[in-house]
Amino acid sequence: MRVRLVLAAAALLTAAPLAHAGGADGHHAADRPTGTSVRDGHFTNGLFVDAYGTVADDATVTLSGTYRCLDDSAGPVFVSSTLVQGDRSTGIGGTRAVCDGHLHTWTNSSVVKDPAYVPGAARVEATLLQLSGTGLPLPRFLATEKADVALR
Repeated sequence: MRVRLVLAAAALLTAAPLAHAGGADGHHAADRPTGTSVRDGHFTNGLFVDAYGTVADDATVTLSGTYRCLDDSAGPVFVSSTLVQGDRSTGIGGTRAVCDGHLHTWTNSSVVKDPAYVPGAARVEATLLQLSGTGLPLPRFLATEKADVALR
């Protein structure tokens, strides 16, 4: 149920765009000095999108990247992603995050048909989102990333 809430919240809410920090330069995300969220000069939370995604023959789209978050004591944290190609935009899965201060990989996949995505240029909008509060959990954006990617 909570995963559905994360996906719905990510689809309905818009986060502010940030500079691209994807892996197109060949450097691993751990080598980057800062993430998308810095507090008092210290790294807090970060999210990065890999430079490419895949489209399988059965129309399964897979996106990936890395993230780091420090604290999930206020509620579960998820990595959600949306794929944009042309005038089409679709939420692609949601992954439960482990917030222990270490760098982790994320991978989201979904079967997308009618029409299916095709290899070529696309854009990924990813969000590190925490659900917190009593009753109906409310989303709190920990980090966001918008990145141009190549679908293979």
